[in-house]
Parts: sequence; C-alpha cells; structure tokens
Amino acid sequence: MQYLIDQARVFRARAAAHTLHLGGLARYHRPRAMFIACSDARVVPALLTAAQPGDIFELRTYGGVIPPYDAQTPTGEARTIEYAVNELEVSDIIVCGHSHCELVSAEMHGTLTTAGITGPDDDATPLTGNLTAAGHRHVLAQVDALSAYPCIVPRLADRSLRLHAWFHEIDTGATLTHHPRAGTFLPL
Repeated sequence: MQYLIDQARVFRARAAAHTLHLGGLARYHRPRAMFIACSDARVVPALLTAAQPGDIFELRTYGGVIPPYDAQTPTGEARTIEYAVNELEVSDIIVCGHSHCELVSAEMHGTLTTAGITGPDDDATPLTGNLTAAGHRHVLAQVDALSAYPCIVPRLADRSLRLHAWFHEIDTGATLTHHPRAGTFLPL
C-alpha cells in the first residue's frame, strides 16, 4: 500500500514531467474512445494503449461482462455505456478480453453458469474447447450484447460509432483484434 501512496503523492510531478495539463482536464472531458475490459489487475487499458489522462473512458467489470440491456432495471454498466455514447459521444468502443480469465475458465469447467453472464442468447451451457478460443467467444458475446443497447443501435446504423473486439494475451503482451471477414482474431 505504501508504494501506491507514494506514487499518488508524486502524481503532480509526474504529470508535469509528461507535460500533462491537469487544469485542462478539469474543464474538458472528451475521450477518444470507450474501453470496456475485465477488472483483472493484469489488464491495464491505459498501459496497453499508451493513453494519457482523458484519452479513454473506461468501464471495468468482472470478466468484462456487459449485461443484456433492460430498461426496467438499468445497471451501472448500462448507464456508463449510455453516458459514453450519448453525452461524451465516443466514436469507438473497444471490448477487450484477455487470456487466463478466471470467469472464462470457470465457464469452461462448468463451475459458473453462464446464464445472463456472457450474452442475451446464452443457455447456461458451459463453454467447451480451449481457453483461448473460449476467451475469444466471450469477447464476441459481449460485443453482441453491447450492439443491442438502444443507444448503440442508431449510432451503428449511421456509422458514427464503431465497435471493436480485442483480446490481450497476458503472457506474451500481444493484443489481437477480431476481423469479421476472416472470422478470427489477428494481431493489431
């Protein structure tokens, strides 16, 4: 904990060394993209993308799960997505999964039911196959869930919003992106 305290104490000096204008950040909030990822501490969106403060609007959840949209019982995730899309008007949303994901592993081994977790069409059947392929399917299921949100649909239709499926390999540091035409994840 002391390391984190020490780093927080010198943040202003580090920001000045990188010519970050903190006053401007207080007045202006227009991130380049939204980044939805797992809350796993090994996945750090700003580090992966070299983002500076204000560049990306992050949503981190267990397993990077995007719950199905439900107007009757809105979730914190849904409100965060709506804010990014409607108020911040982000033009890109990246949904990033990762290797060695505990949620995906639990789904594969049948120790976690997937009903309502991986997507709206899920039937509570454990995933099968290798962990990487299951992780890729999980990311695509989250993108599918996201694409059904009412705030997303018109922005996709008018092409003012793009959705991206990424997969970060913790052990190699490589990040892959899904190529729909090829039907696979390939290096960025």
